[in-house]
Amino acid sequence: GSGRRVNGAAMAMTTAAAAASHADGGGEALTPKAVLPFGMQQFELAELTREQWARLTMRPKIDFEGTMQIVAPIIRAVKQRGDAAVLKYTAQFDKIELSADALVLKPSALPWPELAPETQRAIDAAFDNLSAFHRAQIRETLKVETMPGIECSRVARPIERVGLYVPGGTAVLPSTALMLGVPAMLAGCTEVVLATPPRPDTGAVCPEVLYCAKKCGVSSILLAGGAQAVAAMAYGTERVPKVDKICGPGNQFVTAAKMLLQNEGDAMVAIDMPAGPSEQLCIADETSRADFVVSDLLSQAEHGYDSQVVAVVLPGFDLTAFAAELEKQMNALPRKHFAEVAISKSLVLVARDDDEALSFTNMYAPEHLCIPSERCETYVDGIINAGSVFLGPYTPESVGDYASGTNHSLPTYGYARMYGGVSVDTFVKLITMQRLTVEGIRNVGPHVEVLAAVEQLDAHKNAVSIRLASLANK
Repeated sequence: GSGRRVNGAAMAMTTAAAAASHADGGGEALTPKAVLPFGMQQFELAELTREQWARLTMRPKIDFEGTMQIVAPIIRAVKQRGDAAVLKYTAQFDKIELSADALVLKPSALPWPELAPETQRAIDAAFDNLSAFHRAQIRETLKVETMPGIECSRVARPIERVGLYVPGGTAVLPSTALMLGVPAMLAGCTEVVLATPPRPDTGAVCPEVLYCAKKCGVSSILLAGGAQAVAAMAYGTERVPKVDKICGPGNQFVTAAKMLLQNEGDAMVAIDMPAGPSEQLCIADETSRADFVVSDLLSQAEHGYDSQVVAVVLPGFDLTAFAAELEKQMNALPRKHFAEVAISKSLVLVARDDDEALSFTNMYAPEHLCIPSERCETYVDGIINAGSVFLGPYTPESVGDYASGTNHSLPTYGYARMYGGVSVDTFVKLITMQRLTVEGIRNVGPHVEVLAAVEQLDAHKNAVSIRLASLANK
């Protein structure tokens, strides 16, 4: 229930059943053209209706209603009992007994952790690249004279208190600490709380995450994960500072907590986006290498049972080599137990041409879109809905996950249709300002008087009229 660990067998059955049906609301199951290794299903897009396409875009079914019912009592308990509830759920879900004093750490008061030299160099390189790309996103003040005597401007100001959620259940994720910490630092946020689960072996903070937190100037580390950590940051507790916005990815429990809390009046908290289980769509054409394509798909499938990957393949791509590579690379994976289940609910979709491939891609709206093609530029203008795009044979998704400079905290579950990924903009709000001179109020005032009269808002009209009257003899 913490939102980070699930029953593997139960999830495997649920996701395999979802893959077998590809049916909406109990509709008639779609019959695959072929079944590839590990249950990956192949369909021909040209043989399906757009309604059937839409069914194929449906992610493996998550019982959101059931998830909300699990998460709501956790949120309520944290609201009512604060730290005691967070500690209770950490013991229950993570099997770690923390003292109240160990719940929140101040990175600035802790020594720099000792990391392997190559790990430190890699984190430093990622930090530098992320900083370079995100620093370029900082907005200059915008000023426009809309009429003589009227200057309108827009300025960016930091969201003062932000919470960063860094998962840590099935994998250590210092990269997410950088992806959230760097833009928050560059935006100028004054209080940054980073929530991450305690290490299952020691109950301490992961040293790589601590290193990233110190580099990014994080104010506090909350040693907790799941819905209880999200609720603690949203409401504030005896030791956890209350934040105004919560950012970061998580599984369905974390996502449910974020979505519930943003609609909870007492919490007064915003979220970055609904960011749930990981997903990837890969467009493979006649220039794409089967081993590269499989490696990209498996890099996402190994995240967890609830991940999903889709290959949209064009004429000339070698599907026989793809199937052989899938078996070869899967069987070499240490996290095969996760990837196998993810692949069992994943798809290979055969497209007739680029337009058909892009049409399905935009309907699916993937979190990650990989195009390991020698002619990747020919697809770019047709991409409308995607979280982040990886262009060319030498741009695996992994580089964006870690160190190219783009952000890996991205919208999933089709939300790339209306959300973008985390950026410096995530951590600022844009404030508009206007200043009118005497010439300005004389120019626009009469128009405002007319519009206020149309809307029968006399006090609005009077705020202008009284000023114009004061200028009548000047």
